[in-house]
Amino acid sequence: MSLVVQKYGGSSVSDAEAIRRVARRIVETQRAGNKVCVVVSAMGDTTDDLLDLAEQVTPAPPARELDMLLTSGERISMALVAMAIAQLGAEARSFTGSQAGVITDEVHGRARIIDVTPGRIQSALEAGHIAIVAGFQGVSQTTKDITTLGRGGSDTTAVALAAALKADVCEIYTDVDGVFTADPRVLPSARKLDVVSMEEMLDLAANGSKILHLRCVEYARRYGIPIHVRSSWSQRPGTWIKDNPYEGEGAVEAPIITGVAHDKGEAKITIVGVPDEVGAAATIFGAIAEAEINIDMIVQNVSAAQTGKTDISFTLPQGDGAKGMSVLQGVKAQVPYEDLRLDDAIGKISLVGAGMKSHPGVSARFFKALADAGINIEMISTSEIRVSAVTRADQVEDAVRAVHTAFGLDASEEAVVYGGTGR
Repeated sequence: MSLVVQKYGGSSVSDAEAIRRVARRIVETQRAGNKVCVVVSAMGDTTDDLLDLAEQVTPAPPARELDMLLTSGERISMALVAMAIAQLGAEARSFTGSQAGVITDEVHGRARIIDVTPGRIQSALEAGHIAIVAGFQGVSQTTKDITTLGRGGSDTTAVALAAALKADVCEIYTDVDGVFTADPRVLPSARKLDVVSMEEMLDLAANGSKILHLRCVEYARRYGIPIHVRSSWSQRPGTWIKDNPYEGEGAVEAPIITGVAHDKGEAKITIVGVPDEVGAAATIFGAIAEAEINIDMIVQNVSAAQTGKTDISFTLPQGDGAKGMSVLQGVKAQVPYEDLRLDDAIGKISLVGAGMKSHPGVSARFFKALADAGINIEMISTSEIRVSAVTRADQVEDAVRAVHTAFGLDASEEAVVYGGTGR
């Protein structure tokens, strides 16, 4: 008997009919001889609606109370899915994140999982029940307060439970048929992939691919949990994400390029006229790190000979732009720069592929595709299996189309997006 963890996103449980459809799939999985643990997100746009409601009450809701509010969405979903399963004649038990043993740190809004102690889930499974768990949430180890894991956190909940339960697979159900070479909402000609390596998926997720949350992929790689991305609307085989799919018996050949990811959720801060002195960069980025702001690309210009000063630019999440500016204003006494500039109208496009490391000329073709499309590049970052460029936000989708076509990734049939508002 296999143990399967399934996760259903908000679009998959968006209304009563969708919940009944999901319940049928869950029960079919159990009746095929599997133990089944299910993680659910809030219905449709519930989380966004709750955020809107909170902002109508106060422009700055307390973080603790906001977590209490937002976690109610998943609790609604878990109860309704359990009810739908009972209607089909199967036994289900629903659990909040804390009841499921998801232990986190004390940070509200983006807590990290410290441990998972799934005793109640294991008892339910041993009793022949289907366990339904509210995603996106846990309980602080120190304060015992309810916490949330950040947007996309239900993916992380599912993989963390799969690791703790020693599940055979973690199935992530969404509103598309798997992982595509680009976002099918932006590029309907994107091609579905049968298999993707964990290394490639990490880069895709880190650079804007919305199909899986980055922390979910990191967790899966650390604990060796294979992920199967599928649609809850169809029976198509989906995409397998696993370690080393291009090695060993039965392995497929690694493609040169796996896909194109894009992100319009970043901002750029430029620090103008930084003294070219030992320790200046350490002070700047030390302050950014203490503020728990994640940064992506960093570019430092060559110092001007006349002034002995340089400019430093870096990208960060758009939502942290104002916070980053405030932090840097606080270090001006230590690093007397001339000016600060925030640009929140940028976007990033990234080309990812494990085969890139052994095929010269990939970067040249990438930059030529952007040039031919009339797209100017502002920043560049590379790794062994990725090349990224920052451009204007309103040019990103054109850039995706140009690069996707230049590398022959277009499919002959249009991809299907079954549901979801994309909000």
